[in-house]
Amino acid sequence: MKTLKSRIVVITGAGSGIGRSLALEGARRGARLALCDVNDTGLAETAAACDGAEVLTAHVDVADRGAVEVFRDQVATRFGGVDVVINNAGVAHAQTIEDSRYDDFEWIMGINFWGVVHGTKAFLPLLRERDSAALINVSSVFGIISVPTQGTYNASKFAVRGFTEALRHEMAGSNIHVMCVHPGGIRTNIARTARFYVGPDGGTDHDRATGFFDRIARTTPDQAAAKILKDLARRRGRCLIGADAVALAAVARAAPERYWSILSRLMPKSRAA
Repeated sequence: MKTLKSRIVVITGAGSGIGRSLALEGARRGARLALCDVNDTGLAETAAACDGAEVLTAHVDVADRGAVEVFRDQVATRFGGVDVVINNAGVAHAQTIEDSRYDDFEWIMGINFWGVVHGTKAFLPLLRERDSAALINVSSVFGIISVPTQGTYNASKFAVRGFTEALRHEMAGSNIHVMCVHPGGIRTNIARTARFYVGPDGGTDHDRATGFFDRIARTTPDQAAAKILKDLARRRGRCLIGADAVALAAVARAAPERYWSILSRLMPKSRAA
């Protein structure tokens, strides 16, 4: 995986954010791309920006197992195989566990966790056929630490981490390299498009919460994509993106029970308070 030239790369959630940046960097490196998203406009914009690379696009809801399997078959028909699969699609939700609705749990787990399961299970047989292949699942720094009002998101991202680490152990010594990605604050639209009810500070102002996220999100999607591909070339099992992710992982290791009492001091006071 030191080069992506002529490699067939599958990326979910490619219509924006990290997924789009991965697609553009893959195109720059000569990859052949299979991209999917539910955002048809964003996906078309990504494909158009891929500068002449061979690109297959498809409207796919990763929570739908059948849709992912149809996409897998389209990729196999078009390209004859797969070298790299990046399960990147994800959504966010902000609410206390007590007040979260069951459909909120089902929605976020369907995309963030089951989307990864569907993409992994669907493409593993094709990856097995290559001499050297890679599977990359995107978790979050919230798959390492937990934050109030992010319980559903934490659950989905911890699940991705556990699932991916178990798979990495199972694939040790095989032709498939498995990596779990833990981005910190990335300047994407995930906070703006979240199902938002209340933020970690107890506030209910979505614009204020996203403004705070924008201020602390120091890493660009392009930087995130470059780090993912750099760690892939180095055959890393875990990819921490951003100084914030590195620091938060360290705090969680140092104070596994008390880290939120430390981190909460960085949160702004809520208007209600």
